[in-house]
Amino acid sequence: MPEPTLLVLDADPPPRLGALTGRARIRYTDGAGLAGELPHADALLVWDFTSDAVRAAWPGAGPRPRWVHTASAGVDRLLCPELAESDTVLTNARGIFEQPIAEYVLGLVLAFAKDVPGTLESQRGRHWHHRESQQVAGARAVVVGAGPIGREITRLLIALGVQVALVGRTARRTIHGVEDLDRLAALADWVICAAPLTEQTHGMFDARFFGLMQPSARFINVGRGPLVVEDDLADALRRRWIAGAALDVFRQEPLDRGSGLWDVPGLIVSPHMSGDTVGWRDRLGEQFVAMYERWAAGEPLPNVVDKRRGHVPSPDVLDAPGI
Repeated sequence: MPEPTLLVLDADPPPRLGALTGRARIRYTDGAGLAGELPHADALLVWDFTSDAVRAAWPGAGPRPRWVHTASAGVDRLLCPELAESDTVLTNARGIFEQPIAEYVLGLVLAFAKDVPGTLESQRGRHWHHRESQQVAGARAVVVGAGPIGREITRLLIALGVQVALVGRTARRTIHGVEDLDRLAALADWVICAAPLTEQTHGMFDARFFGLMQPSARFINVGRGPLVVEDDLADALRRRWIAGAALDVFRQEPLDRGSGLWDVPGLIVSPHMSGDTVGWRDRLGEQFVAMYERWAAGEPLPNVVDKRRGHVPSPDVLDAPGI
């Protein structure tokens, strides 16, 4: 039986796939060459998960890979109607980013509560500015997105003594449905977005939503940039509708040097780094090799994306209706 052809949409640094020597014919391509290579591939590794090339190259008749794996948690940059309606199995990197992202959110919560940005600014100005900070224990948070990242954020916040309401697509067990979000956000000290980007969630955090929040509350987004109407968030901060915000993801990345977001008062801007800890690329490569071995052996794959929903369903929501 011939070795399967594995096509890699490459990025620098490339994945370490030496363990697949002799078990796969590995071909590499960039976005420009992807459309021409897809018909000849049995499997596709989207190592360059910032690229929109898959969505552009997939449409059209003819053979396509039986399996596509993206080295990212989100799949919004890949999905198009033709891929969603095909028999191709789509998997993601679930299991790699949950803990690092949750730690990053925890760091932001503590930095805001203890006014670390203000301390650094005072130090640069050699200004002794004594003030009181906030206690995190006993605060109330809403985490939007009940997938593994949202659940890990919830777990760490609870460990700090924060009262957390976790919001998902639909209500079940200890998870609130999206219909409860407005009521919960109006009472929260922290609103943290870890939701996937879908047609239903696009632009869900807008002027109306920020107007519901308390003036002392803060907003954090580690999900996807287009979940937030950025101009509305900037306006809410300038008008002091909310006390602060942190964005690790943006509609356009990298954020342009001329963007007004850099100078919005009370906004922390970070370059989509919340999930990237030392060795993360090696862990992604190891995960893919393990999944390839299962796929080549005909075994069921983990992390299979529900292409209609746009994410990997949790076991307790497999039969839940969409919003």
